[in-house]
Amino acid sequence: MRLTSLDVFRGMTMATMILVNMASLGDTYPWLDHAPWHGWTIADLVFPFFLYIIGVAMAFSLAKYTSGNAPITKQVYFQIIRRSLILFGLGLILNNLLWNYNLTDPKIFPDLEHLRIMGVLQRIGIAFLLSSIAILMLSQRGLWILAGTILIGYWLILTFIPALDNSDGVFTQFGNFGSYVDRLIITKAHLHKGSKFMSDPEGLFSTIPAIVSILFGYLTGAWLKRQSVASRTSLNLLMFGFAAVVIGLVWNGFFPINKKLWTSSFVLFTTGWGLISLAACYELVDVRKYGKWFKPFEIMGLNAIFIYVASIVLIKLLMVNQIGKGEQAKSIYEVLNSQLFGWAGTLNSGVLFAVVTVLLWFGVSYLMYRQRWFLKI
Repeated sequence: MRLTSLDVFRGMTMATMILVNMASLGDTYPWLDHAPWHGWTIADLVFPFFLYIIGVAMAFSLAKYTSGNAPITKQVYFQIIRRSLILFGLGLILNNLLWNYNLTDPKIFPDLEHLRIMGVLQRIGIAFLLSSIAILMLSQRGLWILAGTILIGYWLILTFIPALDNSDGVFTQFGNFGSYVDRLIITKAHLHKGSKFMSDPEGLFSTIPAIVSILFGYLTGAWLKRQSVASRTSLNLLMFGFAAVVIGLVWNGFFPINKKLWTSSFVLFTTGWGLISLAACYELVDVRKYGKWFKPFEIMGLNAIFIYVASIVLIKLLMVNQIGKGEQAKSIYEVLNSQLFGWAGTLNSGVLFAVVTVLLWFGVSYLMYRQRWFLKI
C-alpha cells in the first residue's frame, strides 16, 4: 500500500523548503524566515514535517517486519545503518562543499579542523537509525511510552540542568544544557559557525527529541493502515492534530516552542500541524480523488532527496561565486535577483526569485519523472 497523499505532502514540504531557503538569502518577510529563538514561523515547520513524513512512510516500509510476516535479520539492520550513514555523509558534504570556493582560489573543502559535523541530513540520519531500531524492537505501546519518556525527560533536563560552562540561562542559546553537551562532545571547532562555535541549530543532544517526531509519524501511519479510506479518517487526523497543537501551545507557557532546541512543546506543536496537513492531503487526494490537481507536488515528493541535495548545492553556487572584484563584487544571486526582480523592491524581489526557483525544481522533478529516474537511498 502506498499513500499518494503522503507523496503530495512530501512534495509540498519540499516546495516550501525551497521557497523559504531562497527567500532567506536576502532581506525577506519575517514569516518566511526562521524564528530568531523562541517562537515559530512557516519556515520552522519544514524540518519537523520531513521527520514526521519519514515516520509515516516507515509504517508501510517496515510493515512486513513489525507484523511478523518476515524475520528481522541482520540484513535489515544493515540496510538501516547503511541508509543512515549515507544521509550523514551527504550532510557532511553539503555542510562544507563549495563553501570557500571562488574562481581565483578554488578550495572545495575548508580546513578539516573547522569542519561542521552536524546538520539537517545528519540529524535525519541519526533520528532515522534510532527510531527504526525502536520500531523494530518495541510494541506500539512501548513506542508511546518511549516517546513520552523522551519528551518529559528532555523537558526536565533542560529546565533544571544548566550549561556547566555558561550562566546565560537554561533556555538561552549558549546556556542550555544541550549546547553544553555539544561543546563537550562535538567540540566548539566543529559547531555551527554562525553561533561563533558556541552552539548548533542541529546539535547532537537536541536530536534526541527529534526521534519522537519520527515516532509520532510512524504511529500515525500504523493507525492509518487500520482505517478505511473515508472522510471520517481525515476528520480524526484533524482532531488529533488540533489536540497536539493545543497541548504544544499550553506546554509553551513553561517550555518555550523553539526549533533550535527542538523542545518537547515544539515536537507536539509541529506534529499537530503535520497531522492537520496530512488530513487535508488525505481528504483531497485519497478520499475525494483530486490527485491530478496535486500531481506536481506528488512528482516532486517522489524525488525529495535528490531535489533537497541539488537545491542546496545550487544555493551555495549562487551565493559563493562572485561577479566583479573588490568592493564591487557581488554574488551571482545578488546580480540575478537585482537584474530580474529589482523592480519589485527588496522584499518582494527575493520572494519572486524564490517562486521562480520552486518552479525550476518542479520542472527538474517532472523531467526525472518522465524518465522514471527515482533516487533511492
